[in-house]
Amino acid sequence: MQDLKHQTDEDLAEKAQSGDALATEALILRYNHAVRARARQFFLAGGETEDLVQEGMIGLYFAVRDYRRESGKSFKNFAYLCVTRRMYDAIGKMTTKKSSVLTESVSLFDGNVLDILDERASPEERLLDSEARAEFQIRLMRELSDFEYRVLNMYLEGMSYSQICEATKKPFKSVDNALARAKRKLQKAFEK
Repeated sequence: MQDLKHQTDEDLAEKAQSGDALATEALILRYNHAVRARARQFFLAGGETEDLVQEGMIGLYFAVRDYRRESGKSFKNFAYLCVTRRMYDAIGKMTTKKSSVLTESVSLFDGNVLDILDERASPEERLLDSEARAEFQIRLMRELSDFEYRVLNMYLEGMSYSQICEATKKPFKSVDNALARAKRKLQKAFEK
């Protein structure tokens, strides 16, 4: 295992594809922290970061299995792409209409949320809830750009990345970056 540490990712991928289990293990260990870091950049409704880490590790395994040196791409970039796609797929599956998480949840932006609240809530409690939601919406609009706000709203409503791209007429990377910025801004805003 010691001499595997000094080999390139590309060499290890070729050895792994030839059946070398130690080369596979070396690559998986080498990229373990990168997969975990990537998973922490996302929010999975109804799931945990560990769920995304597992999906990312599956993506990494596929990268090891499917990498082709002759493509001209580095293993690192190919692995990042496979891991990210696998995570997006997991997020997409969790946000489909078939997902019980979404069918049982309430959107933060749903104007009818008061109808879903406990019928025994007093008028004062309903008013306070309504005011808290309004304050939350105002804070979102103040902290985020118009595009970030629109993208976040669509994402929280369960739209997939491709649907958001189509609705906004923006490329995937712009949507992804807007969600990442929105997440960072909101984390800072709500830590205060």
